[in-house]
Amino acid sequence: MSVVERFLKYVKVDTKSDPNSETCPSTDIQKNLGEILVTEMNEIGLSDVYMDEHGYVYGTLKANVDNKPSIGLIAHMDTSPDFSGKDVKPQIVENYDGNDIVLNSELDVVMTTKDFPSLKKYVGQTLITTDGTTLLGADNKAGIAEIIAAVDYLKNHPEIKHGDVKVGFTPDEEIGRGANLFNVEKFAADFAYTVDGGELGGIEYENFNAAGAKVKINGRNIHPGAAKDKMINAVHIGNELSNMLPMSQRPEHTELYEGFIHLNDFNATVEHGDMLFIIRDHDMEKFEHKKLIMKSAVDYLNIKYGQGTLELDMKDSYYNMREKVVEKMHIIDTAKEAMKQLDIEPQTFPVRGGTDGARLSYMGLVTPNLFTGGANFHGKFEYIVKESMEKAVDVIVKIVEIYGQ
Repeated sequence: MSVVERFLKYVKVDTKSDPNSETCPSTDIQKNLGEILVTEMNEIGLSDVYMDEHGYVYGTLKANVDNKPSIGLIAHMDTSPDFSGKDVKPQIVENYDGNDIVLNSELDVVMTTKDFPSLKKYVGQTLITTDGTTLLGADNKAGIAEIIAAVDYLKNHPEIKHGDVKVGFTPDEEIGRGANLFNVEKFAADFAYTVDGGELGGIEYENFNAAGAKVKINGRNIHPGAAKDKMINAVHIGNELSNMLPMSQRPEHTELYEGFIHLNDFNATVEHGDMLFIIRDHDMEKFEHKKLIMKSAVDYLNIKYGQGTLELDMKDSYYNMREKVVEKMHIIDTAKEAMKQLDIEPQTFPVRGGTDGARLSYMGLVTPNLFTGGANFHGKFEYIVKESMEKAVDVIVKIVEIYGQ
């Protein structure tokens, strides 16, 4: 079975995660894909294949040579709750001509080259798109398909020497919990790669330091006819807090290594308000400064309106994996070398978000990220390139081969 055939099979399984659920996995439907993957890995001939009670799937391609590193390959099974992942109907655009792509004529959904100029890079290649009503699921079922295809190839080519290749598929990555119950000790890899990146050639080993800040605003509602010097309007205080934060540090004004303070949610009445901010920066010193800006603004407003008017709950979420990866830079160097041997130009750039790899790196398993070949994740304009998927498989095989030499 080709990597594309596997991918098309996997995307038909709805695996959307649920941030409002307290269980793990957050949705039982993720286990439906887990069961398929367990069956396939057993059919390939992997060892120690199982799905645990939390929906994590594990397996091992046993070493065929001694004293070589144990390499982990990890991807996530869930799709984003931001958009429907049910009844996915992939469309295949062969020999893409470089023009706009009509995803759904009835709904007038068109993926234009004006909005998505990177499409032009794939003229003559085969694109897999949505039908304009769901996401595609390339994030991260493409990574799963590429890992399975790679270990299948390695199993059938014993002339390629390698140490243990550990495979792990996680639930709930899209809601920030993918690494929560990952059994690093039992996985027993020396290092790993997540296969969860974007377009061809991508290697990612820098991500944001992250924190979340919840602000509760305690207002006072008085009849507006008698409100003078008595009313405390939580709506206005929330707006005042937002406007005190640097506008230049909002995500819509930042890129590359520039961090941000993002107002993600704001619900308020005169009496009560709830605000949710996320704070991000690659640089730890700048990250701490952004948190200080938030705390100082809240402190100022409490002085202005009275102590207890605003309640701040700010907690760190994850940290930049770069601090761990630099201790084992051979992982990055080998990935770059593998790509160069395959005539792929490596591209390293910072992740403007978080990955399972960031959490895993701080749990003792250093885990940078490799490309899958997809783009426009989490929505109806998501697509993936067949040729890039095939090259992702080649890169995985080549990395394993290099470490086995």
